Amino acid sequence: MRTPGILIFGMVLAPCGWILDLTSTVAPNWRTVNNLAGEAVDLVVEQGIWDICRTSTTSRSQLCNQRTNDQTYFNNQIIPIAQGMMVASLILTILGLVVATPGVRCWKERPRWILASLGGLLIFCSGVLTIIPIAWYTHLLNSLNSTSVKRDPARADDIRVGYCIVLGYIGGIMEVLGGIVMFIGICSCCGGRNRGEKPQAKTERQTARPTERPTPLPRVNMPRSNSSRSSVPYSQKSLDDDLDFPRAKTRDMGSVNTSYTGRPYDADL
Repeated sequence: MRTPGILIFGMVLAPCGWILDLTSTVAPNWRTVNNLAGEAVDLVVEQGIWDICRTSTTSRSQLCNQRTNDQTYFNNQIIPIAQGMMVASLILTILGLVVATPGVRCWKERPRWILASLGGLLIFCSGVLTIIPIAWYTHLLNSLNSTSVKRDPARADDIRVGYCIVLGYIGGIMEVLGGIVMFIGICSCCGGRNRGEKPQAKTERQTARPTERPTPLPRVNMPRSNSSRSSVPYSQKSLDDDLDFPRAKTRDMGSVNTSYTGRPYDADL
């Protein structure tokens, strides 16, 4: 039996979402800060949940490992929460794939829907664990304290969303969708179409016992009545001629010569 489409859909979305979540977790680009006071115009500070980098847009030089120089940023409440939830999301996605893989393998006659649905539930939870810290961080984007960000009162703050936020949102949504689709397989709905099965009505019609045809009664040959007449316009004489073939047909010879004294069979010779 081929693997149902809902399981293929979930098993494709989950690894793709995991890769995006991994990139979002380790990359130091959750937000970028421009227009720093007392700094070069082309200097951009990139802040993540594990590290901080200072990048020059003109020379493309990048200086990372600035965590010890800005403990204020990492002491914000959202940072340790985001670290724990993102790591838990990565682990939970791997666990969900490990559980779901034996249930969706196509070399079995039927998928193991319980294992596949349990794996889908774990993948769904991992997507939720990704979206929660990213949405929370986006809400506090402009209010996070940081000593490495020296704001210039004469210029407006230029704090932008980093690409890690975008990748995290996409990866989390992919995991949520994949988990929901796989979990739907735990129940057979829509006549089994969600599992790639044939509709029940059609299956019952195919497996129904064929109706027995009534046994025809033996044909009884009734004796032909003399009173019954054929609809074919044959004369009685022609019927007698056709049926009475062993007997020689009488010929209408007209008048008989009585002077002939020979035997009757001599005339035939």
